[in-house]
Order: sequence, then structure tokens, then C-alpha cells
Amino acid sequence: MPDILPFLKSLISVSGLSGGEAPVADLIAGRWNSLVDEVRLSRVGSLHGWKRGVSTSLNTSSGKRPPPAVMIAAHMDGIGMRVSKIVDGFLHITQIGALDLRVLPGAEVTVHATGSNQELPAVVVLPPRRFLPESAGDGVPGIEYFLVDTGLLPREVERRIQVGDLVSFANEPIELAGGVIAGHTVDNRASIAALTICLEELQKKPHVWDVWAVATVQEEVSYLGATSSAFELRPQIAIVLDTTFAKGPGADGWQTFPMGKGVGLCIGPNMHPFLHEKLKDLANRLEIPWFLDVTPADSGTDAFAVQITAEGIPTALVELPIRYMHTPVESVTVKDIEWVGHLLAEFVALLEADFVDTIVWE
Repeated sequence: MPDILPFLKSLISVSGLSGGEAPVADLIAGRWNSLVDEVRLSRVGSLHGWKRGVSTSLNTSSGKRPPPAVMIAAHMDGIGMRVSKIVDGFLHITQIGALDLRVLPGAEVTVHATGSNQELPAVVVLPPRRFLPESAGDGVPGIEYFLVDTGLLPREVERRIQVGDLVSFANEPIELAGGVIAGHTVDNRASIAALTICLEELQKKPHVWDVWAVATVQEEVSYLGATSSAFELRPQIAIVLDTTFAKGPGADGWQTFPMGKGVGLCIGPNMHPFLHEKLKDLANRLEIPWFLDVTPADSGTDAFAVQITAEGIPTALVELPIRYMHTPVESVTVKDIEWVGHLLAEFVALLEADFVDTIVWE
């Protein structure tokens, strides 16, 4: 199995907030170019990697049709901040996606300054509690009280930075003990790494179905990438990769799962039960440990957007458990990523030409 750690580190070292995914898209495209037959961007910036299946046609009443296609999608965008106003050289910010504000003070960030075409190092700060207004309360202050300090004099800030500029996390990834890596945007760059393992394994595995590897944009704010890519590509089936909550301090309920203990297979009205059963049976045959995640409705992932596209696309959701969701130190085990990539590659390789005709909702 390929060593995915260096690529994963690069993925969680680069920016690529929702609406500004170009830096990470370029990085992924560079890796996928040698793994697929074609790489291109969609009209809204999602990355599409097309890997042809073997030359097989299905006989139909009208003649022949090309091989069916499976879309495997993972969002590449990350959460972060945007400059909302500038006062006395300090940047006020609004959040992109759902930030965990409790850990934001002291975060290392990069201000993507469009006014000067520079990337400026900075830190997120809070005024001392005694200087906050009474309306800020005793808990975690609202985002309107957080500031970004670049160290520049006010006149330099005004010259270089504009309202609307992006602010991304800048801390480097850290390898922890036990095969764990921590950093920003592990949600969902870890899934991009798993999808890359799948593509690398498929170099040595013939497959009948075409594969669309898709790195989607704007999952954290709108599902734009998943909706538009599913509509454009119209795959016969889809598998969406995302993260879920791992067990950790204060997170030990039925909706959390141990890291390093296997692959998450989600079930609920947002997932097709037939695909879920096929993935579960395959994981058992491959002796890949897995856990069941149950969602009563919309999963809150790209799976929802894909499932309801056009006439409906049978969709499965495969998950990676991570700790400290939506913080700069999200943590994942490399072993879980490898298991997901291997499961996907084996699933694609085993798809038969007439698989879509066997799909039933039951």
C-alpha cells in the first residue's frame, strides 16, 4: 500500500477555504494527473478526475452504451475566516463554516491579502476579559469580539488588506504517537487522501466501470460542488467520503466512534441500503474493521446533495472518525485512511457491468 503520509501532510498544510479552494485543488490535480486519464475543473471549481473502465459495452434495445460510472466524492474545502472590517490596524472577522470558537484565540493564521497580493502571517486574539463589554457574557465571546493581528501599522494594514480577504489556519501538521496526525482541515483532506489511495491501488486492478474521482468545493457552506458535479457527471452510483466524530474527552456517546478501529459505514434515509450492504459485506470479506453510524435524516454531508440530484443517485457514505472537529488540531489515524482507500479500490474492481440492474431499495 502506498505511503500516503507525505501527501496528507501537504494537504493539511495548504489553504483552500470554501469559495477559495484553488490552492488545494492545484495540489490534488498534481497528484491525480498520473493516476487518471483526465483531470479538469468544473464550472464552479470542483476537481474531476476521470479513470476509464475496461472497454465494455452493454447490449440494450437501442444498441450499445458506454460503461457505467461510479462517482467517489470528497470535499476539499475547509473552514476559516474572512475579514469583515478593519479598525485601527486590527482585522475583525466573520467565520466561513462552523468554527469552534473556544480554541480560536492564539491560532496561527495567514491573511490572504488581495490588495497587495501577499500572504501575511498573523494570530487570532481576544481583548482581555475585563475590557470586553458586559454584553459579551461569561462564556465564549461571539466571533465579533475576535481580532486578527498582523503586526503591521494601521496605515500598512489599510494599504495591503481589504474587507473580504480570506484568513486561513497556518499551523503545520503534527505527527502524534500511535499513527495519529493532527492539523487543520483534516476534515476533509483525510478523505481526499483515502480517495488517492483508491486511485493508486486501481493502477493494478482492472475495473469495468468508469471512475469519477471528485474533490468538491463549498461543502462547509452550501453543498455547491457536490450538487453541480453529480448533475454534470450523472453517475449510476456514488460513494461520498467524509469525517465523523471520534471518541475523546467529553465525546463518548453513541454518536462517537473510536479512532484507529476501522471504517465508518453510515445508514439512514440519506444512504442507499443496497450499497450499504454491499460495502459492509465486502469489508467483512476483506477483514477491514468497520463501525455502523446511524443518522435519522440528512447526514449533513455531500451525500445528501448527491442523493437528491436529478432523478436520484444511489449513494453510500463512508466515514473517517476524527477528534476535535472544526478546530486547527483535527486528528485522524493513518490506518483508518488506508482502510478506506483499500475498501474503495476493491469495491470498484468488483463492480460488474450489470451491477446497476441489481440495485433495489429494500
